[in-house]
Amino acid sequence: MATLLRKIGLIRLHDRDTEDPKHHQGSLKGTKGNQKNNANKHCQTANETNLLSTPEIKARKLDQHGKDKPAGKDKQGKDGKEKQQTGGSGSKAPSASSLPPPAPHRQHCTQVRTRRLMKELQEIRRLGDHFITVELVEDNLFDWNVKLHQVDKDSALWQDMKETSTEFILLNVTFPDNFPFSPPFMRVLTPRLENGYVLDGGAICMELLTPRGWSSAYTVEAVMRQFAASLVKGQGRICRKAGKSKKAFSRKEAEATFKSLVKTHEKYGWVSPPISDG
Repeated sequence: MATLLRKIGLIRLHDRDTEDPKHHQGSLKGTKGNQKNNANKHCQTANETNLLSTPEIKARKLDQHGKDKPAGKDKQGKDGKEKQQTGGSGSKAPSASSLPPPAPHRQHCTQVRTRRLMKELQEIRRLGDHFITVELVEDNLFDWNVKLHQVDKDSALWQDMKETSTEFILLNVTFPDNFPFSPPFMRVLTPRLENGYVLDGGAICMELLTPRGWSSAYTVEAVMRQFAASLVKGQGRICRKAGKSKKAFSRKEAEATFKSLVKTHEKYGWVSPPISDG
């Protein structure tokens, strides 16, 4: 048995010693080559990863990615921005020029007009000669009914007032928003007058009641005194004709007449006509 085992061991040693050394080396080279190839592939992959991680390659890839995007998304993005700028509707945002004037400016004009008219009301009530009296129309400070109680007592108009028992000439005075920098609108209500620079509708032909002739220094009292003098100068009379004397003056007619006379006088000038022409 021992002899048999020794023989087997000798045979194995012989086989090992008789192996082809080239085959053994080739297997070793193959193993080393595979390891080297694997190492090269790993290094190449690592290098590619490092190259792609640089900022330039990243930017290039992002640009390429943006070019590949469909145009529909960009259009939707633009449409969304336009909707935001227009407030989500098809209409454009209003420009600054189309906006109404600021509220503080309007409040300032109203305050100036109110203070001026309150002051004038107090001064009229302190008048000692009872020349005029004022009543507010429906408690509106900017709409006055003014009663003219006196004209020149040597005039024909004063005589008419006595004969017809007319105690006063009633006028309506309205004040615009920018008063006292613009003139009030004044017209005769009753009685119906002829001549005296009183025209259709009760309009009054006086230069100082126009934007060109007006001054912010004029007071209501001063305007009424000028009107009383114009009535006498223009030979104003109370209308006594049947039917016509009962026809009331209208504001619409007065405004149209006043607008027309202003255009006429702006074209030809404010030349007082002869007294004989009324």
